[in-house]
Amino acid sequence: MVKGLITEELKAGNMMASRSFPLDRVRNMAVIAHIDAGKTTVTERLLYYTGHTYKIGEVDEGTAVMDYMEQERQRGITIKAAATTCHWQEHRINIIDTPGHVDFTAEVERCLRVLDGGVVVFDAVAGVEAQSETVWRQADRYHVPRICFINKMDRVGANLHRTVAMIRERLQAKPLLIQLPLGSEASFGGIIDLVENKAWHFDGKPDSDPVVTAVPESEQVSFTQFRETLIEQLAELDDPMMEVYLGGQGVTAADIKSALRRVTLANKGVPILCGTALRNKGIQVLLDAIVDYLPSPLDMPPVKGVDARTSAETTRTASDDAPFAALAFKVVSDPFVGRLVYFRVYSGRVEAKDEVINSTRETKERIGRLLLMHANHREEITEADTGSIVATLGLKNTFTGDTLCHPANPILLESIRFPEPVLSIAIEPKTRADQDSMEEALQKLTEEDPTFRVVYNRETGQTVISGMGELHLEVIVSRLLSEFKVSATVGKPRVAYRETITVPVRVEGKFVRQTGGHGQYGHVWVELEPLERGGGFQFVDRIKGATIPRQFIPATEAGIKEAMQGGVLAGYPMVDIKATLFDGSYHEVDSSEMAFKMAGSMALKEGAARGKPIFLEPIMKLEVVGPEQFLGDIIGDISSRRGHVETIETYGEMCVARALIPLDETFGYATTLRSLTQGRATHSMEFYRYQEVSADVAEEIKTRGRGHG
Repeated sequence: MVKGLITEELKAGNMMASRSFPLDRVRNMAVIAHIDAGKTTVTERLLYYTGHTYKIGEVDEGTAVMDYMEQERQRGITIKAAATTCHWQEHRINIIDTPGHVDFTAEVERCLRVLDGGVVVFDAVAGVEAQSETVWRQADRYHVPRICFINKMDRVGANLHRTVAMIRERLQAKPLLIQLPLGSEASFGGIIDLVENKAWHFDGKPDSDPVVTAVPESEQVSFTQFRETLIEQLAELDDPMMEVYLGGQGVTAADIKSALRRVTLANKGVPILCGTALRNKGIQVLLDAIVDYLPSPLDMPPVKGVDARTSAETTRTASDDAPFAALAFKVVSDPFVGRLVYFRVYSGRVEAKDEVINSTRETKERIGRLLLMHANHREEITEADTGSIVATLGLKNTFTGDTLCHPANPILLESIRFPEPVLSIAIEPKTRADQDSMEEALQKLTEEDPTFRVVYNRETGQTVISGMGELHLEVIVSRLLSEFKVSATVGKPRVAYRETITVPVRVEGKFVRQTGGHGQYGHVWVELEPLERGGGFQFVDRIKGATIPRQFIPATEAGIKEAMQGGVLAGYPMVDIKATLFDGSYHEVDSSEMAFKMAGSMALKEGAARGKPIFLEPIMKLEVVGPEQFLGDIIGDISSRRGHVETIETYGEMCVARALIPLDETFGYATTLRSLTQGRATHSMEFYRYQEVSADVAEEIKTRGRGHG
């Protein structure tokens, strides 16, 4: 059982050329977790034990198959989600290994959007960490069934039951413990299987078969207690299991497996497994659980969309016979083959050279070469069928979140939403020759990463790039310099402040120009109202009758949105505003879309000035884990940075402080924390919300000058 079982029939020929694997034997899954929980190490072992690789890659040595970027190998972290395919017990498993650092959370977001299931990895010592909560919420948003793997059971301080309690309390989940550890910390040697009523012993050698025995006598009391608890939990969550449980005939392993699968697919509970990936313990059983409990495409509800011709809601069933529908979820600029677009096929089939419709942009595209990706290695295939996750060359106008579909049956699938960037830096080419190469490189990076933004500021003559945090921008700049060979000067990071209004106002926007012959006339009345934080922008059309012709209303909205890109206080973008167009007038000859766009823009600027505008700043959720002896210093430093400590928890000699802190106060925090705690504390941050700044901070922002948002 050390290697995956693939029949000779499946090995022969191109596996993707025909439906070699029935859809119920396909698993599309992500490995997700907080940074350093061991996701990539787990993925490397999954690939090794399925026979996909013949040498185990190690993150610390820079040899991990899934961490193939130079930046990833230098830093020992995952930056880009990497896809691969392997096989276990005659099932095809498409795996995506995702980043754990919050700056690259968009990679997790887009992968969970197109995958059916997930393996959530937890550190048995740290338990549920900050980014664990973030990825869990993302999986909840897309209703992704998942199983949990408690990793690093061999470490000092590893505690399975504490981690399970944290999953229950902090993630509001229903953990279903299906394994118990054999031994603890350094003596961890295997697992007790509560489902199959047996014990697995691992010696830690990569090529050794696990030894399966009966549950040791010394563990029988614990085994009986936890197995009974598992059965009772399943009976509460699953009606068929309740009938078996009350029937009094005894519950079999098959009954438990069936109930676990139903409960997992319904997102009513999550099976909990344990092991240590680095020591090669528990991986084969994890692979069995992926096959047993995670969904196939057939187990997921039909994907919903909108008919591109009628705008009526429609669905696509997971079937090769249904019309082709796929979602592009990732764009990569490959230095060897060019622009790669990754997509997930929800229904139907597509062959290389087929013509398809990009229904998002209403353009025709021709599928070029089809590639099955194994991290950065490519295997050319002739056809992609339902459930496949593949990449293609040749799509010039397809971007992240776009729908690809059959020309005769156009459908528009729900796109992918990404968070707004919160940090900016100015970047300038060193020479005129570098200008073109920098623009080209930034264009490619923008296509790859939906949370990376590029804006040319006409007032300052600078190119401003924005991202999710210091590490995100640091990696982008490193790639510009090393991968794209651009020589550039980089400024200091600047916070992406926002502006908004605080009171409702009614304003008039009137644009009149008379220059002989045709003039320009646009006239609107708009009511501007503040929205709650995170409300974004809303436009409401309340024009009655023919006050303003219908064709000029979208132009008015466009003018308002364009004016919101630069606020009245210091030129930062405006957010959280509702604009209601309720009146206006037009001229039979002189009115045009351009005139109404200008009128909308003038109304917004006038209203912003009269609406008691304020600055908003990004607030981060900060989690610091360190020895209790340094707690006072940690809290004092957070308070000095305008931070507010919300909770403090203690586990033995370690404590966890959770706080809210303005992003502007976090620069250099890692260095300060190291010096305060002798290098013994760690921290993680993620964006929480935008919040109004105090009067003194607002004055300070104004003095920094305009247009650095």
